[in-house]
Amino acid sequence: MAYNSLQDCINDLEKHGHLIRIKEEVDPHLEMAAVHLRVYAAQGPALLFEKVKGCEFQAVSNLFGTLERSRFMFRDTFEKVQQLIDLKSNPLKALKHPLANTGVALAALKALPKKNPISKPVLLKETTIDQLPLIKHWKMDGGAFITLPQVYTEDMDKPGVMNANLGMYRIQLNGNDYNLNKEVGLHYQLHRGIGVHQSKANKKGQPLKVSIFIGGPPAHTLAAVMPLPEGVSELTFAGVLGGKRFAYTYKDGYCISTDADFVITGEVFPNENKPEGPFGDHLGYYSLTHDFPVMRVNKVYHRRDAIWPFTVVGRPPQEDTSFGALIHDLAGNAIPIEIPGLKEVHAVDAAGVHPLLLAVGSERYTPYLKNKQPAEILTIANHILGTGQLSLAKFLFIGADDYNQLNTHKVGEYFKFILERIDLRRDLHFYTNTTIDTLDYSGTGLNSGSKVVFAAYGDKLRDLDNTVQPAFTQLNNFGHPHIALPGVLVLQTEKFISYPKAKAEMESLNEQLNTKTAELSNTPFIIIADDAAFTAQTINNFLWVTFTRCNPSHDIYGVNSFTDFKHWGCKGSLIIDARIKPHHAPPVEKDAEVEKRIDRLFEKGGSLYGKV
Repeated sequence: MAYNSLQDCINDLEKHGHLIRIKEEVDPHLEMAAVHLRVYAAQGPALLFEKVKGCEFQAVSNLFGTLERSRFMFRDTFEKVQQLIDLKSNPLKALKHPLANTGVALAALKALPKKNPISKPVLLKETTIDQLPLIKHWKMDGGAFITLPQVYTEDMDKPGVMNANLGMYRIQLNGNDYNLNKEVGLHYQLHRGIGVHQSKANKKGQPLKVSIFIGGPPAHTLAAVMPLPEGVSELTFAGVLGGKRFAYTYKDGYCISTDADFVITGEVFPNENKPEGPFGDHLGYYSLTHDFPVMRVNKVYHRRDAIWPFTVVGRPPQEDTSFGALIHDLAGNAIPIEIPGLKEVHAVDAAGVHPLLLAVGSERYTPYLKNKQPAEILTIANHILGTGQLSLAKFLFIGADDYNQLNTHKVGEYFKFILERIDLRRDLHFYTNTTIDTLDYSGTGLNSGSKVVFAAYGDKLRDLDNTVQPAFTQLNNFGHPHIALPGVLVLQTEKFISYPKAKAEMESLNEQLNTKTAELSNTPFIIIADDAAFTAQTINNFLWVTFTRCNPSHDIYGVNSFTDFKHWGCKGSLIIDARIKPHHAPPVEKDAEVEKRIDRLFEKGGSLYGKV
């Protein structure tokens, strides 16, 4: 159904048993986030907080907490959007099957944004930042943040809504050096459209006008995170998915979403930055304090009875995991069609999304040769690392399967296939001194680090070990051996002190193992961890520890390693040092006192008793 407002959506979810009202007063300082995290972990319903302590507005969270609920909200438009995306990727389909696609054409009529007259908008009230729900999510956060903003900017050279950018960039509302009610922090990362707009404004020496929409129909929220192809407007996508044209107007030179619950307008001036953060982020660690653009607040508008939507991120899976699943359901086939030879790609949520990509490609270059080795998949890997946000990947595993059975979403089976075939002397390709995800602190500085491609194709080379071999049971300074996955051994050692000391430690491990070729042959990966039992306990633990705590150029070693004309490889096992380093950001952790305080909601008589 087409929702005219966030309230419409909440009423619909409540009617169908997808939402619970929390009638007790809940503190926006850590408590609301803690309640959300507990309910999300139980795959529970959406939550409407009716009484936010110190605030007149209600708040809602966990709207997208399950794929089932997300699909329910878009039940009347979901398939049409899938067809539209498919048609854009394969326009010949429309010509071959015109009658089958007439419904899609009608749905596309909702795509064009609709300008409302100035008298039409319902955002008639004004307020100030300090009157909003100032939700602090984690104990070390620098202040309160908007976690589901729709940040709107226009291209100065091509003004207007059809060339605008709508993105989800977190907004810090208070704390640090921000002048309360007059300034907010605007955090955005690499490969974001807003950066292009700000660059153009800076060159002209003019401030960039920014409108931050909060709430409105849920299609607007999803549009802000949708990785659309360049040139495709997020506002048009919001209209098609929501079954209702995106409605807007202009006030004081700012674009206003007339369906939003709140709108904050303001300007970002050239070279005007302030410290932003820390913020407990989706890798499961705090992103630390860095200088980011500061927005001078112009006005804060809201609807009558406005509702504030929010989410909480942390170590995955969290609600943004469900966002990712929904996006994959909608557009899973689009990216492979854009990259020739790519069959599928999976940004692994358990590893924080950008640190780890798994891909399946084609191998069609030399079918006349008997010897199978990576060729086309290396070209595809370079294409992946040059494509939009995929370029932020730090570890890229890519394989080719002649029988089309390899599935990147079956992570354990995928690693087994790769590790059975990878030639560690030949199949590793490093990119050093390059850009990585802003939120990834494993590298050498903000946005700085390295990448590595593991490319595997060919006949099976080994049977992977499922048990710990004797060679790993009596090592000096390396103990507690555990098998995380077939062929993946985890060892525990002392805390990381420095890279010179780590190099000496890995040389010692190499000396202990370099003569035991036979015992190493079926254990291609060795992970060095602070806690081997924890790392090997679940596949998600292995993924999170290994790929969020490693800078490939600095933290990958090998038994009997070599460099041949600048190509690095190893004749024995690959070693990944996944210990926490002194420069890493601390992991987010729940607060025991807050957890005790929110127990009241889940105990007998509480709003959530017996419902989660």
